[in-house]
Amino acid sequence: MNNKALNVLEFDKIKAEIGKFLITSRGNTLLKKLMPMSVESIVQRLIDQTKDGMDIVRFKGEIPVRKLADLHDQANRLKKDGNLNGTELAAIGEVLKNTSELKEFFEKLKDDQIDLRQLYDLNEKLIDNPGLTTRITKSVDDTGRVLDTASDDLKYIREQISRLNSDIRSSMERYTRGKNTKYLTESIVTLRDDRFVVPVKTEYRAKFGGVVHDQSASGQTLYIEPEAVVGLNNRLHDSQTSEKLEEIRILNQLSDLVRPEIDDIVKNNEVLGEFDLINAKAKYANEIKGTEPLISDDHVVDLKDAKHPLIDPDRVIANDIKIGDDYKTMLITGPNTGGKTITMKTLGLIQAMAQAGLFIPAHEESQVAVFDEIFVDIGDEQSIEQNLSTFSSHMDNIINIMHKVSERSLVLIDELGAGTDPQEGAAIAIAILEKLSKSDCVIMATTHYPELKVYAYNTTDTINASMEFDEKSLKPTYRLMIGIPGSSNAFNIAARLGMDREVVDRGQSLMSGESQDLNNMIKDLENRRKEFEKKNEDLNAQLTHNKEIEDDYEKKRTELDNSKESEIQAAKVRANQIVSKSRKESDKIIDRLRKLEQAGVAVKEDQIISAKTGLKNLHQDEAVKKNKVLRRNKRKQQLKVGDEVKALTYGQIGTIVRKDKNNQYEVQLGILKMKFSEDDLEKTDAKPEESEKKPTMVRRTKSSGLSSKLDLRGKRYEEAMTELDQYIDSALLAGYNQVTIVHGFGTGVIRKGVTKYLQRNPRVKSFGYAPASSGGSGATIVDL
Repeated sequence: MNNKALNVLEFDKIKAEIGKFLITSRGNTLLKKLMPMSVESIVQRLIDQTKDGMDIVRFKGEIPVRKLADLHDQANRLKKDGNLNGTELAAIGEVLKNTSELKEFFEKLKDDQIDLRQLYDLNEKLIDNPGLTTRITKSVDDTGRVLDTASDDLKYIREQISRLNSDIRSSMERYTRGKNTKYLTESIVTLRDDRFVVPVKTEYRAKFGGVVHDQSASGQTLYIEPEAVVGLNNRLHDSQTSEKLEEIRILNQLSDLVRPEIDDIVKNNEVLGEFDLINAKAKYANEIKGTEPLISDDHVVDLKDAKHPLIDPDRVIANDIKIGDDYKTMLITGPNTGGKTITMKTLGLIQAMAQAGLFIPAHEESQVAVFDEIFVDIGDEQSIEQNLSTFSSHMDNIINIMHKVSERSLVLIDELGAGTDPQEGAAIAIAILEKLSKSDCVIMATTHYPELKVYAYNTTDTINASMEFDEKSLKPTYRLMIGIPGSSNAFNIAARLGMDREVVDRGQSLMSGESQDLNNMIKDLENRRKEFEKKNEDLNAQLTHNKEIEDDYEKKRTELDNSKESEIQAAKVRANQIVSKSRKESDKIIDRLRKLEQAGVAVKEDQIISAKTGLKNLHQDEAVKKNKVLRRNKRKQQLKVGDEVKALTYGQIGTIVRKDKNNQYEVQLGILKMKFSEDDLEKTDAKPEESEKKPTMVRRTKSSGLSSKLDLRGKRYEEAMTELDQYIDSALLAGYNQVTIVHGFGTGVIRKGVTKYLQRNPRVKSFGYAPASSGGSGATIVDL
């Protein structure tokens, strides 16, 4: 895309804003190369990358990119068999460490199931080298200093240097303390030629002996290495030389390790630079509250609440800009300083930003097209060198545009035809628009010529637009009004500013009839627009009011339903508490009955079972039962003596024998007579004749899957006795004549308990141990 247009639109200022968020050298290089792209797939990929960056900024704060240097110099030296110093190797180490960090970072994003469009694939381009990363990290620090851990030899040498330094300082202390201080100009130990010395007064040189390394400018001080420490200094110097040689050996070794990997490391650095730029684009988008631009399938630009990104967001006016669908040419008219040029630049700059993969300062769901070129003719581009007038400069630029324009171009022209005779300017402007329109490009132009307003009104694919002007305040509102041409407002402004009315009227009378008709048309359109906006505001207000009423209704209905449900649940909880209390009381009564029975008083077992079952059936599930209709029908039925009924508790059919004074029904169930409440009985459809033919035996129902054998092995005594009691009752109701109780041998406690229970149960006819082939004394066969 041509740089001239981007310069006029101030695209470089957008790049400068993004640059504030960059931290890598490669990221800055990529930013300089950042340009709007004209291939839709590339534009979409760049937008997707920024979208991923925005998601990461929102969830994680940022992509963790380190401050990285450019590695091309290091790469060139290594390829020429040169070696690197510590600082250069530290820079390579930073790239390797950042590569490992990003690999781990994106793995965690995958674990967190964060969807990304492009950055997982970009991350795959990074080549991790954990072995080399660890070696460099162990050998040099961030500043390039070789670490003690780089080699055992280096560690030993540095420990030796530390000991020698300590010994030398200890030896030197006797010269800087006590009686020897009178021979010194200062009581300090300093360095000269990397050797420890003391500052001795010249006249006392013979007192110290040793080597003189330096003299003060005044000649009054000699820097002497005392003879007592010369040997230590020599050893220190040798150790320091060994240290430097070992450091060089380590750096050369590291250079040899990096050399075959340098191409991959440079590629990693470039990918990390891309991540840095994506990070910066996302942070910039966050700063301007940018949104993702959607690429239009129909080459339509539809910007909602678009703002110029370089104007203070608290002052800039947002506008809807739509072009390329029903019309491809928009002519904006209106007074000077009304915002025409800014609106045009907003369109051009937002398009450039979107095609460079940036988020745009517009409302969500805004659409952009992908243009192959943006041509701009904005401002006074008069060339002094070429001695061109303003008009000539514009014409030269427009001629160049006409030669290069295509159906996928966006053309922005400010003050079309200005700078010459108005009549001729209007004519040439219309001719230019007609020529450009033949290429089917998208055009936005500004003008003051009334002839162009008529042209736009009468030409297909062309629409008038204007910048709103407040006649009361005599100030522009900077609002773009599509479909309405602008009027000059010269007479209104003059009148409001105090111009003599006679002058204003005379000026209006001198206007041609065509101009008067055009102004009247514009005034009528403006009045209609305001009327439409007023009605639209009223409708929106009514819609909002209706929505509030609907929301209030839904809220109250929900509260009522919740209140009803809560009351029902609370009532059932209270009922269950009462039942629970009653059950505990009944258990006490049943325990007393059993104790009476053990004392020799006969108590019928079926009476105990019936009492417990009746109490259990009082409990209501807290979830609402689904058989309300069934229970309602049951309450309506009239039961009487002789009716065939079904005992719902046991699923058995029986006959009502009598009804006592407590409204309990006594029902004959085979050989048993049991009492039930009305809710526990359901009248059957069996006819009297059919019931008379039924055998007087309890029928086994389909729901009874009762086994003829009960196994009590491995159970505790109390559990076994309870299960035996319930089993014998169930066997009787199921119509079994004989059952087997398996109690095993064990200690004999359960076997004795079974025998004792069977002896006292009046429903047991007889019992005895099973045959040897069926378990012997480990099982008891019971006849009921």
